[in-house]
Amino acid sequence: MATIVFFEKTGCSGNARQKQLLAESGHEVLARDLRHRIWTNSELLEFFAGMPVAQWFNRSAPDIKSGEIVPEELDQSTALTLMRLNPLLIRRPLLQVGDERKVGFDATVINAWIGLKQIPDENLEACRHGGDPHAGGCSH
Repeated sequence: MATIVFFEKTGCSGNARQKQLLAESGHEVLARDLRHRIWTNSELLEFFAGMPVAQWFNRSAPDIKSGEIVPEELDQSTALTLMRLNPLLIRRPLLQVGDERKVGFDATVINAWIGLKQIPDENLEACRHGGDPHAGGCSH
């Protein structure tokens, strides 16, 4: 089984459900609060490799929900700057196993990557407080 560094927003119920599924699948989960890390552009890009900029964002973040930030209108440099200034904008969780990194929690992708005991019927990336099912967690 894998040892997973799991960057979350501590207290997020969605991240708690994701960690529980990983632990029940036999993985060791090392939880870290992404708000308490000073991120560099290169570190973030390692998680976002091959993804369009708009998919890097937590759609439940207040600045996105209000329309103040529109991810589809941002270039890579601006997106990274905004995320370093406000880590709640980062889609969660950020997952690292060895040198491999992923963002978000698509159970099918996670299962193919490291294996899950079961793939739940529900979307574990959806915010339980309402919001975009592809948001990557809640803003609270």
